[in-house]
Order: sequence, then C-alpha cells, then structure tokens
Amino acid sequence: MTKEFIAGPVDNLARRGFLAAVTGLIATGLSRGAWASNDYPSKPIRIVVPYPPGGPTDIVARIVAQAISERVNQSVTIDNRPGASGMIGADVVAKAPPDGYTLLINVSGQLINPALYAKMPHDPLKDFLPITNLATTPIQLVVSANSEVRSVEELVKLVRSQPGRHTFASSSNGTPGHLTGEVFKSAAKLDAVHVPYKGSAPALTDVIGGQVTFMFDSMPSSINLVKGGKLRSLGVTSARRVDVLPDVPTFAELNYPDVNLTTWYGLWAPAKTPPEVSARIYAEVSKVLALPNVRKRILEALAEPVGDTPEHFSAFCTAESKRYAAIVQTAGIRLE
Repeated sequence: MTKEFIAGPVDNLARRGFLAAVTGLIATGLSRGAWASNDYPSKPIRIVVPYPPGGPTDIVARIVAQAISERVNQSVTIDNRPGASGMIGADVVAKAPPDGYTLLINVSGQLINPALYAKMPHDPLKDFLPITNLATTPIQLVVSANSEVRSVEELVKLVRSQPGRHTFASSSNGTPGHLTGEVFKSAAKLDAVHVPYKGSAPALTDVIGGQVTFMFDSMPSSINLVKGGKLRSLGVTSARRVDVLPDVPTFAELNYPDVNLTTWYGLWAPAKTPPEVSARIYAEVSKVLALPNVRKRILEALAEPVGDTPEHFSAFCTAESKRYAAIVQTAGIRLE
C-alpha cells in the first residue's frame, strides 16, 4: 500500500528551503559560465597583449590566436592594452572573470616588475594561472659593425682595459636586455656604465654610431641591423645557436653559462580559472604549437615554440621571478 505524502506547514517550509538550496546550487553553477560544460568555448575569446601592435609579443599572439580560432571554431581576438611596463593590460586580465574567455600573453618583463615597483595593481604570481610558455626568443650581444671588437673575448679585454669608461645600452631600465647586461658585467667582471633609452630603436642607433659600446637586445628588433651590416652580433643567450646566425656562438659555448636570459611569451589566465578550463586551453594550445605551419611562422618571427605543461611553466615563472629579483638587487637597479 502506497502512502500518500501530504505537505503540512513544516513540510512546506522544508520544501521551500530545499528548493532554495537547489536553486542556489544551480545559480552558482550557471554563474561559473559555459566552461563548466563540454561546450567551451561557446563564445569569442579575448587575448590581451599588454604591448603595442606590431611588436614581437603581438606577432606571436596573433599567430597563436588565429590557429586556436580555426581549431575551436570561435573568434579569438587580440586586445592591445599597452602602458606602465605592461601592467595596464595585465591588470585587465587579473580582474577579469575567470571563465576562460579573457587570457593574457605575457612576457618575462612582467616578472621583473615586482622587483622594480614598490606598489603594483596585481601580483604576477598570485593573480594569474600560468597555462604554457608559447615561445622564447634569444637576446643577442651587439656592437657597431665599425667597431674593432669582433668577439666577446675582445670586448671583455677592451672594457677591462678602461674601467668605467665604456657603456652598454638597453631599451629601458629593468628590461630583460638590461638585466642580461648586468649578469654579463658580473660574470665577466666588467666595470661598464648602463645607459637606458626609451625603446630599442634609439639605443641601437647610438650603438651603430659608436656612442655606446655594446648592447644586449631581443633578436627581433636588432636582427635586420645585423643582417644589413650595421651591427655585429657577438653572442646569443639561447641554449643552442640560432639558424639565422649560425656562426654566432652561445654564451654557454663562451664559458658564460649564466648569461642565458631570454625573452619569453607565456599564456596566462586569471588565477581562479577552474582546472577543467585551463586543461582545455592547454590541450588546444599545445596542439596548435605542434602544427608545422604555426611552428614555421613562429620561427620566422625569430622565436622558438615551447608549449610546456602548466606545472612546468608555473615552476619556471616562480624561478624566473626569484632570479630577476636577485639580479635587480645585486645590480642596485632603480627606476628614475
């Protein structure tokens, strides 16, 4: 015999409480967005680039964005938000909903900023979730093509012969090129004066003209000047020689293994992005980076595809942050 359930006053209250709880759970689930289902991505994805259009970071971002769009059948747009050493664009992503639809392509400089600025709008290690290192670009040591210096050994001998009289340029204070120069100074025991510029172009112009002795610069901005015979490349910071400069040795070959900083382009998401979302993003990006046409385009941009796991990239970011902070402190770098 089946008992009939008749709700009384107390039962109605319990029922309302139960329904409210269920409704709350449903609302919570819905508020997390479409990524909680297998439908991700179900709308356009925005990738913020915290630097101007046309630069190396922007180029790598657009190569990857186009390939991802073709794979997931959704629009993937690039949103350039330059300013404040990349912090403006990064902050947009740090404060975006962690739903997988707003991502950041960041570079090594973002992890240098905490060592340079007393106050920042976000914490690069706590407010972001590293997805993968998309690509890395070596930094090269250049001198004027008119210089008598033709090797790192000759440069070291020259600078040591006149302590404090030689200079090295960088695109700005606290940049990867600046830090690499400081590491080189320490490793080679050199007394050289750092001269910061507002961008690579004016710095390279003065290196060409001989007003500055040498410069460490990201390869994309200086390679054409080397190939065009205006600059001479003496060494690269990559683990192996680069194809476009096969005769230029690595610093490891030259017995300067610590001179190995590079410019890298990482994909980050807001910190609270759920694991299933970050896993899906990484899966799609790693497949994209393995495509021959994508690899070819990245290599043509003078970068090397990486695509490491989120765990490896996260550990890498932590280690890089500590290393940058140590270099800044040892060199006494101050923002003017």
